[in-house]
Amino acid sequence: MKLHSAAIFLGFAVAALPLLAADAPLPRPKAGKVEILPLDQVKPGMKGVAWTVFQGTEPEPIPIEIIGRWKDMWGPKQDIIIAKMGGKALRTNVAAGMSGSPVYIDGKLVGAVALRLSVFSPDAICGITPIQSMLEIEDLDQSRPDDSRTPAKPAPRSDQAAVTGELLGQLVAAGAVSGGLPSEMPIMEPIEAPLAFSGFTDDTLREFGPLFRQMGIHMAQGGAGGDLRGGQPAPGWEHALNPGDAVAGVLVDGDLTVTGLGTVTYNDGKRVLAFGHSFFNLGPVDMPMSKGEVLMTLASSYQPNKMANATDIVGALHQDRHSGIEGVLGGVSRMIPVDVRVRAFDDKNRASREKEFHFHVFVQQKWTPYLMMLTLYNSVSELNEFADEATYRLSGQVEMNGDRNIALSTMQTTGEMPMPASMILAGWFGDKFNRLYLNNVKTPEVKRVNVTVDLLPERRIAVIENAWAADSDVEAGQPLAVKVFLRPYRGDPIERDFTIRIPESLAKGDHRILLSDAETVNRMQNMAGMMSHFLDIPETVSLLNQERSNNRLYVSLVEASPTAYYDDKTMPSLPGSVLNVMQAGRSPGRSLITTPETAVEQTALPFDYVVTGSFSLHIHVK
Repeated sequence: MKLHSAAIFLGFAVAALPLLAADAPLPRPKAGKVEILPLDQVKPGMKGVAWTVFQGTEPEPIPIEIIGRWKDMWGPKQDIIIAKMGGKALRTNVAAGMSGSPVYIDGKLVGAVALRLSVFSPDAICGITPIQSMLEIEDLDQSRPDDSRTPAKPAPRSDQAAVTGELLGQLVAAGAVSGGLPSEMPIMEPIEAPLAFSGFTDDTLREFGPLFRQMGIHMAQGGAGGDLRGGQPAPGWEHALNPGDAVAGVLVDGDLTVTGLGTVTYNDGKRVLAFGHSFFNLGPVDMPMSKGEVLMTLASSYQPNKMANATDIVGALHQDRHSGIEGVLGGVSRMIPVDVRVRAFDDKNRASREKEFHFHVFVQQKWTPYLMMLTLYNSVSELNEFADEATYRLSGQVEMNGDRNIALSTMQTTGEMPMPASMILAGWFGDKFNRLYLNNVKTPEVKRVNVTVDLLPERRIAVIENAWAADSDVEAGQPLAVKVFLRPYRGDPIERDFTIRIPESLAKGDHRILLSDAETVNRMQNMAGMMSHFLDIPETVSLLNQERSNNRLYVSLVEASPTAYYDDKTMPSLPGSVLNVMQAGRSPGRSLITTPETAVEQTALPFDYVVTGSFSLHIHVK
């Protein structure tokens, strides 16, 4: 049976006592079916009660007095109820984390506390999302909002207007506002669902804070306890999340946690409605849903906020909509297990300290790459040896379901740019997942991520400076001795001797030996991949695995014949006739990039440095 059908026809007992009569405690609301009070029956002056948790896990009643209806506030035929809160809310004001607090009048459910005034106010003025708007969420299964809040875009522009003269009159009559109104009229805005970070350093929150603020997300220090275990519901989930309880959406759990806190509005025994406004407005989602424990509610006329811990996972959020979120008790959400090992090395290249982190990451095409970036940055920041003049050496793999695994290997160090090496490393890591999850053909299935990061106590970067060959006149099929010279950031030049064999098939004439960094070798293939809009997951995985690591020097033989790069494929030494056919027959949306030369990789020399630059040796095949 649908939520709204059950809500209309069956009653729920909440004692209808006068708000000022505190002789007997009100019975707290429980899960089950409840009668609703239609919006057209809500009148100014009506008194009711809201339920929310101020401390611990038990919700408390808050007196509510209806001021009036703000018509079309959310949009056409989307009204908001304006009310004044009493009791403890007079001290705390309308705090972040109260989103979803259920409001009852005469035992009937009216809606959820969801908005507050955007400017300083001595009164706890709130906006209530009507329960009818929240009950509509169940009918929205597959549509995806255009104005979702993701790391790829800023917060959507608010279309809320200034408070109307009629409403201001009601507020003044109710004692909610007095003379001396600010020059900029106050507006009602959604109460933040504070995003709580546990296990994160101050440096991480400073570095990533601007982006969250750009999305309109309020960051808070928080914690986690209980049974957060990768989307699996904890025992006892059947009796969790009664109306008024704290509820959280879980983006990261484990040794690091990122959770968004709000309040449960309605629970029919299986499905749960909360917040009264969107979390990120993502539409259909699959996010773990947990209980919450409030440590305290910080009173403030500027930024009142609930300080809370997410506790046991009890289900899954399936809808994140304009008027609230909907979850299912007992639901299981798929998360990505991530294992990160961070080792600090001393100046004798010995591992002196080591830490391991194990956590799970929420799966969503734009949030997953960003959360991978955030958690890796924080993991490498946990060591006391963390410093600007350092080098990070990363190795690991991304395990895929149904596709080849992706090998990860890179070194990042401080350079001329002001961005620290740890952020460059995190950005490199996040980009791998960005390329996977923004695939236009199919959604990837990542099984697990394993990463080891070594923190080296110096800037390790070396530029290819020069090279020397034993002879410039060579014979096909014969070995050639080569010496290469690299200039490190500090210290003596690095020399490396190696031998390559000139291929027997190499034509007579002039050729080049190219000694280069990974960026030079990767450039054309990466460009072809980025220009193709229809790469499938196997092709994307293939491209990622073809990328060379930047701690190696690549030796290639270059000859004057064209090469074509098509999606994830490299086709060297193409005859002109074949190339003309390919250019004429390629389909729209698929890239074909050509170069006049062909570089055939002969060998790769490993270095414990970030290798940059290139150098060419000219040879003549006799």
